Amino acid sequence: MIFIPLVVLAIILLILIFSLSTIVFVVKQQTVAIVERFGKYQFTANPGFHLKLPWGIDRIAARVQLRLLQTEMTVETKTADNVFVTMNIATQYRVNEQSIKDAYYKLMNPGGQIKAYIEDALRSAVPKLTLDDVFEKKDEIALEVQKTVAEEMQTYGYIIVKTLITKVEPDAEVKQSMNEINAAQRKQDASQMLANANKIQVVTAAEAEAEKDRLHGVGIAEQRKAIVDGLAQQITEIKKLGVALDEEQIMAILLTNQYLDTLNQFAAGGNSTIFLPSGAEGAESLRTQILSAIKAGK
Repeated sequence: MIFIPLVVLAIILLILIFSLSTIVFVVKQQTVAIVERFGKYQFTANPGFHLKLPWGIDRIAARVQLRLLQTEMTVETKTADNVFVTMNIATQYRVNEQSIKDAYYKLMNPGGQIKAYIEDALRSAVPKLTLDDVFEKKDEIALEVQKTVAEEMQTYGYIIVKTLITKVEPDAEVKQSMNEINAAQRKQDASQMLANANKIQVVTAAEAEAEKDRLHGVGIAEQRKAIVDGLAQQITEIKKLGVALDEEQIMAILLTNQYLDTLNQFAAGGNSTIFLPSGAEGAESLRTQILSAIKAGK
């Protein structure tokens, strides 16, 4: 008789424990729970401890992540210059906390839907651009695609945070051709730079040689002027001494002296062989030639 009530009590206790397990539920951080009653949406449970009706009256239909999600995809399309390119796309999205009900009930596969919208947007934008433009305007294309997809997904309770084009890969043959063109262009630029460098070197050397010749001529002219000035000064000094000689005789003496000084300079310079007019009249012959040259230049 006592055994039967104990069994009943145990059964009742088990029923209470089971009922308690169906009443209490916990929602984790960055997650919400969709609760339905007899298959109809009842409420959205935020993170924390919650109660619901037992025995399947209320049930948790789904737990929706509020964290940032990412989907990656590969799209093949054609550019305006008829080049096929493969583009790798990464899209980051999350559920709009103000539209959790729509995010769960309106869309079965958000990742797949986002991929479909991105493919459509890319195949509308890329064929308007050349291959070079696709590389240069990659960020602009991604922003345009993000804007288009964001408008579509907003009606389903999703926010598109960022869309990135991580890689643009043209057809293998086109890629090889582009590399060859770049290599040829680099060789051409290098040849042009080398030619310019050689040109600068030649022009610089020519200018240096011209400057050298100019300075050499200036030096000779200055040297000759100094000689003439020295001779004129010597003539003036001899006249002041009252020597009874005319200018031509004085010039003959000075030139003879200059001739002898020149011989001394040749000897002092280590020159072993000098070709001069033979005989004593050599100096006179040189003097006569110099005076004739001076008179001809007047």
